[in-house]
Amino acid sequence: MLFLAKLAGIAVLVWFFLSAKSQGEQPYKWAIIGLIGFWITWWAIKLTVVTALAGLVAKSATMTFLLVQIPALCAIAVAFLIRKKLLADIVEKKS
Repeated sequence: MLFLAKLAGIAVLVWFFLSAKSQGEQPYKWAIIGLIGFWITWWAIKLTVVTALAGLVAKSATMTFLLVQIPALCAIAVAFLIRKKLLADIVEKKS
């Protein structure tokens, strides 16, 4: 993983942990769920989209840099959706 993706993974880990703690849920469980969702998405996008498009932008350093950031951005978006689902489950469980 790239350095920025590793930082984003740590941020997702902390984000889920603190979110669960503030909601009175199991913080370690949430942190693991968020991190696994982040990793799976990162690897899936890297192995499909980035690999397929890598040959098209091989001559441009800027485009290559932007292309390799796509998996991290998609993984962050998926982590946001996972967190949103976990929060919705809490509301549903309480009502």
